Amino acid sequence: MSRIRFLSLVTTFAMSSSSSWSCSKCTFLNSPSRKLNCMICLTPVPLPSSSPTPLSVSSNDEPKWACKGCTFLNTYKNSACDICGTRSPTSSLLGFDDLTDSGLESSNNPDCSVGSVFFPLRRCSKRKAMDDAVVEVDGGSVVSSESMGFVKKKNKEIETKGVASDSGASFSCLKILSYNVWFREDLELNLRMRAIGHIIQLHSPHLICFQEVTPEIYDIFRKSSWWKAYSCSVSVDAAQSRGYFCMLLSKVGVKSFSCKSFRNSIMGRELSIAEVEVPGRKPLVLATSHLESPCPGPPKWDQMFSRERVEQANEAIEILRANANVVFGGDMNWDDKLDGRFPLPDKWVDVWEVLKPGDSGFTYDTKANPMLSGNRTLQKRLDRILCRLDDYKLGGIEMVGKEAIPGLSYVKEKKVRGEIKELELPVLPSDHFGLLLTLSPK
Repeated sequence: MSRIRFLSLVTTFAMSSSSSWSCSKCTFLNSPSRKLNCMICLTPVPLPSSSPTPLSVSSNDEPKWACKGCTFLNTYKNSACDICGTRSPTSSLLGFDDLTDSGLESSNNPDCSVGSVFFPLRRCSKRKAMDDAVVEVDGGSVVSSESMGFVKKKNKEIETKGVASDSGASFSCLKILSYNVWFREDLELNLRMRAIGHIIQLHSPHLICFQEVTPEIYDIFRKSSWWKAYSCSVSVDAAQSRGYFCMLLSKVGVKSFSCKSFRNSIMGRELSIAEVEVPGRKPLVLATSHLESPCPGPPKWDQMFSRERVEQANEAIEILRANANVVFGGDMNWDDKLDGRFPLPDKWVDVWEVLKPGDSGFTYDTKANPMLSGNRTLQKRLDRILCRLDDYKLGGIEMVGKEAIPGLSYVKEKKVRGEIKELELPVLPSDHFGLLLTLSPK
């Protein structure tokens, strides 16, 4: 027998007699034949009294909350009613999809959780808001979101070293993020970009290299709380005039932004450059690019644009090599088997190779990124950070954006043995993983 049917029968039976007695703890109307304790909560029958006992009085002085579904008084240590399972009005479902019931989801009922245990549970049609609280500290910020898998920190626990401040104090470390944010706008764009914003708030990089930014993505970022801490290499007007582009962001002082189009690009690819002034340290040049993409197609399926990509890599290095301290990060679309070794001159290093020897470092990986598991297998280290550093030293490098966004999925059609099948796949912030580099002064 279902629980709702059981409670209905019990209620009908209990109310059939005019001599029913009300339980002092849960207010249930018990049958006169129930002489020892309450049928629902087993509270002993109250002793006869000359004055009625208020229904809200319990057998002890511990603070309690009244269930809106059945009026049972629960202790505050319980997040759900002991009797009917209705959630406490003070409880939170942070990190989970809200559950509603078909009978109570209306504007007339302010709490859709009331009595929901008595109805079949289903996924909520309203996506949970992901506007998480952000703690600002000296220009940096940390998102306090457990739903994104991030750890909450109290103000005094937030790492503030290396964060830009008005005092101009020197940095103990410098964080640089490179990320291809994926220009596909029909796949949960707002939530993906918000997830990238959470990554920025968590790590608080001083410098950011973005690739595949569209005007829509630019607008989403520009309206985000973290944006105001950065200077941007692309103006609002310029962003609206482009299909997609690279851009640089800086929390530290910027001497200049510049952009150089590649001579041989048929895809409008370019090199974006920022000269930044790190407080108390030597100047640094930051650069990003999105080198020519392989686009195989009929009839020969050989349009890999390797020659163009190699020429662009050489052109970029030639422009940057005169500087003593350079960080060049971006989506290089590089394939060592097809393009050969990246053309690095003396004193230049590929950071991942130096700090993670033996690690494949695939930033585009259909096996590690479940959002891409419906695609043909492809594992490449497309994204790289390349450096020449006379006055800084490498601290560490890691991949970011490897976790799926909680509670979010999309449907992809895939042809399997001549039959079209629908796959429900998780959603990650991008089809690429990002790279986070940490530098420290020598």
